[in-house]
Amino acid sequence: MSDTSDTSAIDPAVTAELTRLRESIDNIDAAVVHMLAERFKCTQQVGVLKANHQLPPADPAREARQIARLRELAESAKLDPAFAEKLLNFIIAEVIRHHETIADGAR
Repeated sequence: MSDTSDTSAIDPAVTAELTRLRESIDNIDAAVVHMLAERFKCTQQVGVLKANHQLPPADPAREARQIARLRELAESAKLDPAFAEKLLNFIIAEVIRHHETIADGAR
């Protein structure tokens, strides 16, 4: 759904505040993408190390510790811990998929 509403009736101060907030959101989104890219660079190295030493792609004990840790961080940051857990589970699933691909290539 496009935002084609007439903004001429909106108070210019409101428009300016919306623009300021949206620019902040855009900057945060860019930072999140760059942080995820950096995280995946590290997890790729973990995947290579695991493949070279015939370690399994998944580490359920570490994953459980990370989920518990992230839930605590989310709570202290006033972020829904369930949302944080879902996000981490999504990331972990992608990391494991990468690790499996790396392991298949090392065989």
